[in-house]
Amino acid sequence: MPWARLKIDPRRLGVLIVRSYDDLTTRAGVKPLPKRSAKKLTLLQPLAAPRGLTAQLVARLTADITSGKLPPGSRLPTEQAMIAATGVSRTVIREAVAALRADGLVFTRQGVGAFVADRVRRPFRVDFDENSPLREVLNVMELRTGVEVEAAGLSAERASPAQLKKIVDRYQAIEAAIERGDNAVDEDFAFHCAIADGTGNPQFRRFLEYLGRFIIPRRTVWGSTKPAARRIDLRTFQREHREILDAIKTGAAEEARAAMQRHLLNSRGRYEVIAAEQRTAANLSDTNDSRVSS
Repeated sequence: MPWARLKIDPRRLGVLIVRSYDDLTTRAGVKPLPKRSAKKLTLLQPLAAPRGLTAQLVARLTADITSGKLPPGSRLPTEQAMIAATGVSRTVIREAVAALRADGLVFTRQGVGAFVADRVRRPFRVDFDENSPLREVLNVMELRTGVEVEAAGLSAERASPAQLKKIVDRYQAIEAAIERGDNAVDEDFAFHCAIADGTGNPQFRRFLEYLGRFIIPRRTVWGSTKPAARRIDLRTFQREHREILDAIKTGAAEEARAAMQRHLLNSRGRYEVIAAEQRTAANLSDTNDSRVSS
């Protein structure tokens, strides 16, 4: 033992070393906490690998907390218990607990553990990434529609000359990206954010930034689409962007709302068609492979 070699009595150091949030203290006067039965907790199940593990664990913990399976004041299962049950790393567990703490769902006591906070409520969260099913992405696009349609109308009414110039600049950046042969995802997102800025209400941009660039799922959907077909679709997107831009520049609020609604509904429809074509091609490939193997 290191303490024996150094001939130091650790009890005289007066230092408590905490390795993680659920390391129990050995200080006198602190009673061990009773172990909670976690047989029915949804979080104590293996997690699927493709999607963000931290997001999955946060979602499960949130569900158990807001449903009352983990009532206020109760202690979360230990890191070791969650690692054993879910198969994730200690880092994932700590990131999940930190996210719950940021949402006000749990609080931690150093050397004791993490506990469910009082008066918790389910936080608003939209978790998806490039590996999420297309249906989830399309659902978010539908959510966007209500927000961005109004943003376009307000931008037509309120945008300052400097904000209008920024919208025009972002439109031209999309044009340049298309000419380079890019998918123009980042430029497209910046165009929509510039319109949100034109409302004068910072919450519109915060909402878009919260959703992030995955609200424009071209990288996900166009994985196997031919470049020529992608270019045709991009030109269609850009014509719709031009209609939105022209309406905002002329201060035509209702026309701007209508143009944005057409654009988002058309985009959603186009992605659904491409996704259906990809599913058909994948099924045909599987059928051909099975024939060859037989």
